[in-house]
Order: sequence, then C-alpha cells, then structure tokens
Amino acid sequence: MKKKPVKERIIETALIMFEKHGYHGVTVDQIVDECGTSKGGFYHNFRSKDELLYHIHDVFISYLLNKAKETYDKESDPVSRMCGIITSFTRIFDLYKPHITVFYQESTYLKGDFEKQINEKREEYRQLLQQIIREGQDNGDFRPEVPAQITTMAIMGMINWMYKWFKKEGELSIEDIARIFNDMMLHSLLTEEAMKAGKGDRFLLKTESVQ
Repeated sequence: MKKKPVKERIIETALIMFEKHGYHGVTVDQIVDECGTSKGGFYHNFRSKDELLYHIHDVFISYLLNKAKETYDKESDPVSRMCGIITSFTRIFDLYKPHITVFYQESTYLKGDFEKQINEKREEYRQLLQQIIREGQDNGDFRPEVPAQITTMAIMGMINWMYKWFKKEGELSIEDIARIFNDMMLHSLLTEEAMKAGKGDRFLLKTESVQ
C-alpha cells in the first residue's frame, strides 16, 4: 500500500494527539515520532505547531464557506438557499469531525493573524446565512417576527453541537440528520402563505423517511 504524503500523516497524527492530550500536551517531537517522519519533514510543511493548528481549523472552515457560497449562487430563493446551507453544514461533520472536535477543544490557542483569519471566515459565513434569512423575511417566505440574528445563531448552535454526539455508525445517516434539521427550521420559519404555496416541500420530512 502506498504510504501517505508526509503532510497528510502529520495532520492525521496531530488530530489524534491534540484531541487526546490537548494542544499544549503535545510537542513537535512527539508528532514526528508518532507519524514516522523527521522534524525537517515537519518544518518543510508547517512553520510551527501554531500553523499546524491553524491549518486544521482552516481546512474545514474554508470548505464550509465555499460550499455556502456555491449554494447561494446555485439556488434562486431563500428557502432553498437556507436548506442547502444547512445540508452542507451538517455533512461537514461526516467529512471533518476530528478537525472540528480539535477546533472546539483547542481554538483558544490560536493567536495573532491565525486567529484573525479564522474569525473572519466564521463571520463571513454567519453574515451570509443571516442575509439569507433576511431575504426570506423580505419576500414573505420567513416569519418577520423571528429575528434573523437569533435564527442564524440558533442554526449554527444546533448544528455545531453535533461534534459532541454525531457518530458515523449511529442509527441515523448524515443525510437523515440534515433532513431533520431542515424540517425543524422550516416549520419554525415558514409563513402560512409560504407553507400553503409548498415552499420547501422537497426539504420536509415524509412520514416514512425517519423513524
């Protein structure tokens, strides 16, 4: 079997070790020993352990932000945009759960430009989602009495907490969970007129879909 590239091995090893021992509980020497490379190999790919932590954070946040922008451009209405973003947000826990777990456990150790760059991407994502909610309120799809800012934070908080409980081998698939989240938000946000018009029907649960 072909050996994985050094950078990939360093990241995979660091994810396991950071999650188990904490960021400050792991040294560069321990990482390179565990993954079978050298300090030269480490510093060829990362200038420091801080940059490695930044990369772990950045890889999934950049992916998430790009998916949100793609969804906004692809879909033409707020309901489809919101549900598409909720779906891609949920799916990321199937792709990057170790990265996200380390992020929530160790993000306080990001400093300087690394922290600034990550926070800017997180804020851009939040602003895009909030914009979609407001667009839905403006066109009559979403209830105006529910504040867009609180709705945005509720969506992000609901999905972010998956890092504590989602298991790939669990009873529900990631797609099942995304459908449940979309159904919950649509029943909370859609106006009576939008519901009668069938807005979001393709994102709502069917009685036989999830037990």
